[in-house]
Amino acid sequence: MDQTPDPAAQAPVPAMGGRGLLRLIAAQVCLYATMAGMRLATPLLALQQGYSPAAVGVLIALFALTQVFLALPAGRYADRHGLRRPMAWAVLAASSGTALALLVPTFAALCVAALMTGGATGATVIALQRHVGRAATDTSQLKRMFSWLAIAPAAANFLGPFAAGLLIDHAGRAPADMLAFRVCFGVLALLPLVCWLLVRRAPEQPTVLPTPGAAPTRAWDLLREPMFRRLLFVNWLQSSSWDVHAFVLPVLGHERGMSAAVIGSLLGAFAIAAAVVRMLLPLVAARTTERGVIQASTVVTASVFCIYPLLHSPWLMGACSVVLGFALGSVQPMIMSMLHQLTPAHRHGEALGLRLMTINASSVAMPMLFGSLGAVVGIGGVFWVVGAVVAAGSRAVRGLALPAR
Repeated sequence: MDQTPDPAAQAPVPAMGGRGLLRLIAAQVCLYATMAGMRLATPLLALQQGYSPAAVGVLIALFALTQVFLALPAGRYADRHGLRRPMAWAVLAASSGTALALLVPTFAALCVAALMTGGATGATVIALQRHVGRAATDTSQLKRMFSWLAIAPAAANFLGPFAAGLLIDHAGRAPADMLAFRVCFGVLALLPLVCWLLVRRAPEQPTVLPTPGAAPTRAWDLLREPMFRRLLFVNWLQSSSWDVHAFVLPVLGHERGMSAAVIGSLLGAFAIAAAVVRMLLPLVAARTTERGVIQASTVVTASVFCIYPLLHSPWLMGACSVVLGFALGSVQPMIMSMLHQLTPAHRHGEALGLRLMTINASSVAMPMLFGSLGAVVGIGGVFWVVGAVVAAGSRAVRGLALPAR
């Protein structure tokens, strides 16, 4: 790959203090929690309205569909306009989509809301990662800032489903009636507005123009590197495991008569574990390699998926969620570390966009596949099938290697 120095790396940018980073983390939590809450509330409402698991799989897939097409354009838009303008569009889309579900709670409206909140979340992730990455003054600070930023999705994946589950169970005249769902959608629609209040005064960074006369590059050129392709495949394995848990657990809980609050708590336990392991990850990373962490996660994930369908107690299922959260939560920072080391510095943005597009393309296809598969082998059988695929993919993890220094 081209090793031309990145002019953006030399551009002076405003320093970011701890308070500024904390505001950006809180902003991402607010917007991401909107999507996470919708990912719980919309399939439960669809199931209550009599739609099949296959239809629910299509609905959940739509949360990632917009991100497939927006990942690369959103990265380029952020390069041109900085942080605030992309965030303003993301806030508008997330709040409007959730308000639509509040006003017109039909299956079609839920699908539109899924598209809008999912796309807004993807644009937010790219804009914030670019902003925080450019604000770092050295490699050590870059690692610390991305470690903290990685906690935001995990925290949001707890707050969103947990709050949505409580509102669905207790905000209406009866558990899970239409009033309760409307109140849930109304509260979730306010969170993006809080996100905007947190980012609207963030200092912008200077725009960096391409070097005059430089040959144009394409993101797809990165796929010519065998190790980069292998890393994307490993990332897909872990992302698919995350998706199957987020999709199959609500359906499995609904089949076993669990309340929305219990299902939300199980998903919340998973999210808390993912957040905790990311806080502790620097201690673990100092004693092992990126490949070692990913390999351990692969083994644990395959084992948990074999056990999960055999459990009926919410407490035991919660324990599995915690273990799975520890395993999968440790992977993303390791993937990001390897990605930055495998790609030239001036192409990190393209690599991040390509990674986001790849995993979200998978998130579109996988829930539909899970729903169809669940109709054939049962919802518990989906866990076993995915667990077998993850176990088979461990060979690709063993082949991961970083360039010699």
